[in-house]
Amino acid sequence: MRKIFLGILLPFTFVSIPGSTLAMEYQASFDLSQNLTSESASESFYTTAARLVQQQIYLTARIEEALNSPDPNKMRSVRGQLTIFTHAVDTFLTGQYSSPKTLCTPKGNVSQQSSVVVQLTESQSQIYCSLYASNQELWKLYPVVDRLLSRRGELALITALPLVSGEHKSDPVLSIARMQRPHLGNPATPFSNREPNLTSFPLSVVGSTAKTAIANYVEPVQPAIAVPEETISTIKTVNQILTAVQKAFPQNIKFINPQKDAAVLDRFAYDIDSQEKQTYAQFLQLPNTGIFRVLPDSAYRRPLNFPQNRLQASVSERYPFPSVGEVKEDFSPSLALKMIGENFQLVHQGLNYGFIIDVGDVPLEKLNGRLQAVSSSTGEFLLNYQPPKQLEALQIDRQRFLTGKDQNWQQNQIFLAGATAKLNHTYLVRSLQFQLPATILNRQSISRPHSRMRQQLGQMPSSDTIIAFRAVRRRPDGSYTILWRVLNHLPAPQIEDLENYITIPSSN
Repeated sequence: MRKIFLGILLPFTFVSIPGSTLAMEYQASFDLSQNLTSESASESFYTTAARLVQQQIYLTARIEEALNSPDPNKMRSVRGQLTIFTHAVDTFLTGQYSSPKTLCTPKGNVSQQSSVVVQLTESQSQIYCSLYASNQELWKLYPVVDRLLSRRGELALITALPLVSGEHKSDPVLSIARMQRPHLGNPATPFSNREPNLTSFPLSVVGSTAKTAIANYVEPVQPAIAVPEETISTIKTVNQILTAVQKAFPQNIKFINPQKDAAVLDRFAYDIDSQEKQTYAQFLQLPNTGIFRVLPDSAYRRPLNFPQNRLQASVSERYPFPSVGEVKEDFSPSLALKMIGENFQLVHQGLNYGFIIDVGDVPLEKLNGRLQAVSSSTGEFLLNYQPPKQLEALQIDRQRFLTGKDQNWQQNQIFLAGATAKLNHTYLVRSLQFQLPATILNRQSISRPHSRMRQQLGQMPSSDTIIAFRAVRRRPDGSYTILWRVLNHLPAPQIEDLENYITIPSSN
């Protein structure tokens, strides 16, 4: 009966998981139901045990990925694999000794253990009992997986969570609708989560209502998936057991940790190389300097119609923009730079704006806060530009730098928030950043402002920084490695009429 049961479940173990970094596994080693019955009796204990340990390592990694993913196909896949692999380990253990619990329990009957102790060495006994212990922990995951799949095509593991950055109690929560599943090979897509393929996103306008590209369109809120603490503890225990037991195997047997490999691949895709820091170590010893990889804009965008757990760290959170100023509470001035096509482009977030100037092949070491190494007109504009003190006028200036239109700077060149990327060229950036109060950003109604509120508006965190960066490497994906240096911290800009943009509810 067990063979028939496993034969029915076996097809579910080969569901493809698009985009998964765990695809490095070779599938042939996972056909346990066939291999364990056809293996010759002379096969080494270490060979079989090593294969089972490696499979458990892969399985726990897939379970963690499935638990944190809105894609139900991943959970369906690990449900079948969990059944097959736990039964495969049980088959191996009982093949060595009829009662693994007796052998691996310290208070077991010594007379019952004596015949086995002769057959297994000390290291083999450790491996045997470690497989038994990890398998017992994996059995605890069945109720969690079954609860996720208890409602067909829906996620059940959506629980109340603390608010994350930028969220409010009044924000809508995405309802998890029935999943459209043409076949198990494709990720399921919620019927209620169709998103338009917009080529560009409108810039935010503070203090007034702006039209959207599609009337009344509201971007779906991605689900927040909370894994129960007891499940996290169980997986952690399994990983600790599997890590410890690897030392009991002969040195020629090596194991693959898919999560470590995934982390290496993630750094390869989004971070600088370790050799680059060594190459530019002398420059990086200078104060207010750093090295950073400028990524394509696509790296920061979620694929359309592809739900993600919003509690998992995004690319911008795993590899944040370099900090270029003093951090005050949750306000941190940064060199927010990305690639759009072949251009370096400043990130337009909130009221932040600025401009970039290509000054050619000028070594960063020759630049200082007075900008004497560049042309006088460029240096004067960078140092003398004054941002408006009124919110509406400031946003007009911001739009001028973004579009290049209606500039009346009395200069013979156009200043933009982007510049064509060229290797071994140096760029100067004037970056202005603001942290508006949440009451204004979210158009929240408050009672009539008092003196304390006025004081908070007058102390709005902001920064005005002149930064130089140099492109030193281009990768095939269009990203650039840059060296950067802060040249000057100008007085923090302030907006004097923020009080005019506070919404005060009318009294009846």
